[in-house]
Amino acid sequence: MEEGKYTMISGIHLQPELKKAFLELGFEEMTDIQKKCIPLIQEGRDVIGQSQTGSGKTAAFGFPILEKILHNHGIQSLILVPTRELCEQVAIELRKFSKYKRINSISVYGGVSINPQIEHLRYADIVVGTPGRILDHLQRATIDLSRVKILVLDEADKMFEMGFIEDVKKIISQVPRERQTLLFSATISHQVHTIVEHYMKNPAKVKLQSYVDKGKMEQYYYQITSRDKFSLLIHILKHEAPKLAIIFCATRNRVDIVGRNLSMNGVRSLSLHGGLSQNRRKKSIEMFHRNEARILVASDVAARGLDIKNVSHIINYDCPKTSKEYIHRIGRTARAGSEGKVISLISEPDYDNFRNVLDDRSIVVQQIQLPQFQRVPFFASQRGHGLGQRNDFHSRSGPRRGYEGRPTHRYGEQKKPYHSREEKSYHDSGERRPSQHFGERRGTYRRRFR
Repeated sequence: MEEGKYTMISGIHLQPELKKAFLELGFEEMTDIQKKCIPLIQEGRDVIGQSQTGSGKTAAFGFPILEKILHNHGIQSLILVPTRELCEQVAIELRKFSKYKRINSISVYGGVSINPQIEHLRYADIVVGTPGRILDHLQRATIDLSRVKILVLDEADKMFEMGFIEDVKKIISQVPRERQTLLFSATISHQVHTIVEHYMKNPAKVKLQSYVDKGKMEQYYYQITSRDKFSLLIHILKHEAPKLAIIFCATRNRVDIVGRNLSMNGVRSLSLHGGLSQNRRKKSIEMFHRNEARILVASDVAARGLDIKNVSHIINYDCPKTSKEYIHRIGRTARAGSEGKVISLISEPDYDNFRNVLDDRSIVVQQIQLPQFQRVPFFASQRGHGLGQRNDFHSRSGPRRGYEGRPTHRYGEQKKPYHSREEKSYHDSGERRPSQHFGERRGTYRRRFR
């Protein structure tokens, strides 16, 4: 390394034009994963980086890659990511990093026209892409990977969970064997191990603790009937007044329904899920980044990879299926020294999933007593505005009934939430195991659901 051409940040040598961009972006020093990974990547080592979302790993591989790229020498680096949102985000970050260095970084993903991508690929130095669209280009012979010298698998565990492992193997077969391979993943699954064993050369392993400061994160849950869940959500948003909040729902349909009902109750929100067009998804993310709306209603597509800063509240409208999904969701708050709060709304269909979450002993969630809250109408149909199924307690006579037809009590009152018959959760496609008694006492829960 020629000292005259490099300068130091946090003890790390960087080219002056990259350091200038680094400082302009508001970074004062490097994160732990950047300090550990950048020197290894600069040396040409294969690297496995295990860290949670928000640790700064895009810069950890972005800056050393940019040092090694020569403009107009073909595609020299391929970065594979699981989602369109992460694809665009990584490409945008690389462009920011290379502000003072002439490098063409382009994003390649599905859901948009392929023709502009074909044209841009002719001049690309770095390509960030999703596996499916990269394969499309390989089949069309519109992408040339013969000059790739650095391959990056970002969010590898998520990519393989989504079923892309065979696609990734096909893509790797088209990349030169003599290359540097970098893999970043929140967890190291069996499939990730398979890729490491077959496609990486004596990789250096960097493992970091979560970037989320759990000491500054409050985690609570309410036990609530399905019928009253939305009314409680409105109460929480009104009284918590979050700076920025993400409300996680189980399905695309529920994201749309909750978002529409929030609007009907005067709460401005944005929606994000895989069923929206790429333009709508991009617009929602940009507006949320600019604080043009304080509430983002999302499916789990937003839980991984997206760099959304200053989120003060995570609200689990539907409980995630596993502890890993729960951790990925809550990883959006209490970051970089900020405080955060996680609130889960647990109703009958959530019980089994909530037990799965609490199987992880590191997750400690405290139950809090239901407040008195005002009941609001909820339209449980996409049609809304009085045209769909209306969950409106003013519109019926006689005993009120919940979603499953059972009598309910006034808000703030609880029935015994468990019944002896088997129920089918809207989260699961398989059979639900018989319900068990759910703890009624307040307090901190670790492994009570046995």
